[in-house]
Amino acid sequence: MRRTLVALALGTAAIAGWSTTAVFAQETKTARGAVTAMAADSLSVKVQGVDMKFVIDSKTTVEARGAGTKSKAAERAGMAGPKLSEVVKVGDAVEVSYHDMGGTLHAAKIRAVASPGASSAAEAAAKSSNGTVKTVSATSLSISGSSGGGATFDQTFTIDANTKVVGRGAGTATAAKGGKAAITDLVATGDKGSVSFHDMGGTLHASEVRVTAKAAPSK
Repeated sequence: MRRTLVALALGTAAIAGWSTTAVFAQETKTARGAVTAMAADSLSVKVQGVDMKFVIDSKTTVEARGAGTKSKAAERAGMAGPKLSEVVKVGDAVEVSYHDMGGTLHAAKIRAVASPGASSAAEAAAKSSNGTVKTVSATSLSISGSSGGGATFDQTFTIDANTKVVGRGAGTATAAKGGKAAITDLVATGDKGSVSFHDMGGTLHASEVRVTAKAAPSK
């Protein structure tokens, strides 16, 4: 028998004080990747090498093969709906439609997909920005640059273990640290260069930081 994709409501408790009106007032974004972890109230998905954690509640819906059967079984048992783990497994490819609620990502819909590729060509394509480093930490990098007409801009990128740093002396510095140099060992405020990144639903993830000129030493 052919199985179809069916939407269902999750049988998890709603978050106290969560405003449904506020959720739907926010712009809906999408992220696509492989499930890495699940809990009663959250789902973690690796999207283009970046781990994203989504809050799930009774307003979250799921589309997956076998969801209809699980939903009917839950109804017969007197439950509001099946558990997420009954229809989605770690390693599954999913597309999550979500709302960014002040840094908390609320999953409105979780849909099973054939592959964990990017949800849109815009997200899949790597972008690049040139500028001067303003701040750098273990988890983020900010640069200041200029666009056409002399207008300036600031951009902040997330940094993780998948971010590569390229530049003169980077290999030597990394070797001196046993092959595990932090980005703060390789990039400093005032350095000039470029950042290759992916726009992950508004979060800019740096895949490569290329330093073309080191900051002048302070006197």
